[in-house]
Amino acid sequence: MAEEKKRTRRANGESAIYLGKDERWHARVPMGYKDDGSPYRRHLTRPTRKELVDEVRRLEKQRDEGAARQPGKPWTVAKWLEHWVENIAKPVVSENTYAGYEVAVRVHLVPGIGRHRIDRLEPEHLESLYRRMQSAGSKAGTAHQAHRTARTALGEAVRRGHAAKNAAALAKPPRMEEDENEVEPYSVDEVQSLLLEVNKRRNSARWMLALALGLRQGETLGLRWSDVDLDNEYLKLRRNRLRPKYEHGCGEAAPCGRKAGYCPTRVQVRRETKNTKSRAGRRAVPLPGPLVVMLRSHREAQARERAVAANLWTESEYVFTKPLGGPLSPNTDYHDWKRLLEDAGVRDGRLHDARHTAGTVLMLLGVPDRVIDQIMGWEPGGAARMRARYLHVTDPMLKEAARKIERAIWGAPENLAVDKDQDNEA
Repeated sequence: MAEEKKRTRRANGESAIYLGKDERWHARVPMGYKDDGSPYRRHLTRPTRKELVDEVRRLEKQRDEGAARQPGKPWTVAKWLEHWVENIAKPVVSENTYAGYEVAVRVHLVPGIGRHRIDRLEPEHLESLYRRMQSAGSKAGTAHQAHRTARTALGEAVRRGHAAKNAAALAKPPRMEEDENEVEPYSVDEVQSLLLEVNKRRNSARWMLALALGLRQGETLGLRWSDVDLDNEYLKLRRNRLRPKYEHGCGEAAPCGRKAGYCPTRVQVRRETKNTKSRAGRRAVPLPGPLVVMLRSHREAQARERAVAANLWTESEYVFTKPLGGPLSPNTDYHDWKRLLEDAGVRDGRLHDARHTAGTVLMLLGVPDRVIDQIMGWEPGGAARMRARYLHVTDPMLKEAARKIERAIWGAPENLAVDKDQDNEA
């Protein structure tokens, strides 16, 4: 025992293990260097040598793999999430992605798990948060958004050595009910009812682009006339219209007392559009003949509005504008869709359901998968998964499948009639 108590000189980078005067085993594990360049060692203590050796080996493995916590005061989850979302995520992600991260951090994650030290956060802490969120009325999808945000933020913390493990990667998010995102596409009859109502409205072509070609809201509202080639009957999609975000312009000295979006001197702090980030999203889409006619008529109507508005017109080059020019707000566009459904006597649905409808119609018409993928803007790697999610098997498809099975097994319908006559003669 006396020999074990003695410290022995060890090589640089090697851990020192010794029995202290307190009759406990101690270790000093080299972990690298501090910000000032001085060596950084972690001190461990355990009641038995075996326990200590096991812990030293675990820590050395984390160090060698680059997964060990670095020197300095440990981050709390709240401080890390707030730092991550503003200083790491915000400069490199899109405005919409940042907005989703920011809400998840501010509304759910910081109040729910913010007091924990980041290196002591456990998967059970997150799973408990998800249950509390659902008990308070949040949908499973909201909990999933918080889970994805935590997983991304904590993954960055692990890469930078602030935590040894990603607790969110180990946590189990709540089960998404299969019918939570279930969508029933509009039938051909419902689309025709919408078409009759659309023809009575301003910006009528906007809704047919969604129903016939499945354009996303941001893609449609971001279209400019330079993207549309009516002579060759196609349009190019290369940007998305972003949801506006405002800050007060009234100042603290004379606050208006309203929300920023309703401030009389509000300031737009988010750009109007962003370029489509994926190669599949930047695409050319063919225009059916009736849509070409609708867009020509729409361009003429817009020219008349510009002439009537005169100097009140806000020039913007957008295909779909407000009555006095300028880009349409996504929020206004959403409420216009809801009124269209009500006026057409068609069941309520999300604006995105029109995209499901277009995908289903393309499948029903037997359009090749490669062409469907280009029209819908799906990446080649995930196209099959997106088709499974967006395209819906309709009754006509099922009936056609039944007819194909009938022809394959029992032969053509005329052969069946001949067989029946022969049986009757017999």
